[in-house]
Amino acid sequence: MSVSNYNNLSIKGKFDLYFRRLISTIADLRLAIILLLVIAIFSITGTIIEQNQPINYYQENYPENPALFGFLTWQVLLNIGLNHVYTTWWYLAILFLFGSSLIACTFRRQLPALKSAKIWSFYHQSRQFNKLAFSAEITTESLNIIESILNKKGYKVFSSDNSIYAQKGIAGRVGPIIVHIGMIIILLGAIWGAFSGFFAQEMIASGNTFMIKNYLEAGKLTNLEKAQSFQVKVNDFWIDYTPEGKVDQFYSDLSVINKQGEEVKRKTIFVNQPLRYKGITFYQTSWSISGVKVQLNNSPIFQLPMAELATENQGRIWGTWIPTKPDLSEGVSLITKDLQGTMFLYNMQGELINAIRPNMPVEVNGVNLKVLQLVGATGLQIKSDPGVPIVYFGFALLMIGVVMSYVSFSQVWALQEGNRFFIGGKTNRAQVAFEKEMYNILEQL
Repeated sequence: MSVSNYNNLSIKGKFDLYFRRLISTIADLRLAIILLLVIAIFSITGTIIEQNQPINYYQENYPENPALFGFLTWQVLLNIGLNHVYTTWWYLAILFLFGSSLIACTFRRQLPALKSAKIWSFYHQSRQFNKLAFSAEITTESLNIIESILNKKGYKVFSSDNSIYAQKGIAGRVGPIIVHIGMIIILLGAIWGAFSGFFAQEMIASGNTFMIKNYLEAGKLTNLEKAQSFQVKVNDFWIDYTPEGKVDQFYSDLSVINKQGEEVKRKTIFVNQPLRYKGITFYQTSWSISGVKVQLNNSPIFQLPMAELATENQGRIWGTWIPTKPDLSEGVSLITKDLQGTMFLYNMQGELINAIRPNMPVEVNGVNLKVLQLVGATGLQIKSDPGVPIVYFGFALLMIGVVMSYVSFSQVWALQEGNRFFIGGKTNRAQVAFEKEMYNILEQL
């Protein structure tokens, strides 16, 4: 458009022009590919970098000196939002822009292509066959014979006077539209999940009942009342070990308790086998030792808390201090590395006194000490993502659309000019198979 013509446009005309240019830019296939690559890169980043962890986790694993790749420190990571990639404003903005590109491309390209494919297009001159990928002049008695053969080949045939138009594989034109719809639904599901889901973690000792409270992340539209409508009891927690003494698998026996105190669901969970209830999923992710039950002489059994001790990457150990006098002036330290039962006692000078197992009495500081049981704690990752069913539905449509897109859209024309007959056709894919089909038609003629 020239400058003079542009200046003569009204404000509404200029707005329409800018809008059309914007839609044209958004519908550009190159932009869609770039956005898809950007989404893939950041999605991979969210997989590599652990998400929704405490700040001290990132401080330990992404220190300032030396910085990862020379620039990625925990501060940079938190400022950008790489600790919760999938719910950052910029990631959601990219999803929205990509969805807008798909919608624009669907209305500007795919729907017009489908509409064009459904239009009956007859050839009325023999020279029109010259532009087809396959064409021939044939000898036959009438167009009715050609129409009969095309019908047997699965074509939908339209006739008009001395001309025939036939097509099949219209699903191949619908397929890309279904693909776009499926991808748009997937994006909507991801965005809805980001705004209405939540992520929480709990460390609960065996035998305790809890309500979800430790939310690490929750969307602005999240319905937290649903998560507060029930409690979960950890009936038991145990660990299976390999013959070498390494952890093989850890299990949690969980019960869902409603507000009336009734058990409505029970399941033993382990890694990759979660408990699901009301759209909330409980994953088994970690474990710890929360306490130890002890008895001194004939005293009542009492439970002491245990804490995980820093070992500078030398393995996990837990410890506690057991008083042996009422005034707490003397006591021993109890150390253990797992729930298998072997524990070590140290005096106040840090010297090893004895190695013991549960229910094994030992005399310490003039008292009879008996460690009855180590109390394990289960680490649960709790997640609610209402967008998952939407994503699954969109993915199913995407797969259906991809299969449909592989269907070839073929068109065949036939024309009678006096005593001369012409036939030709074209297809959008599987050219070799289409030519074989056309040669077969010619042989029948």
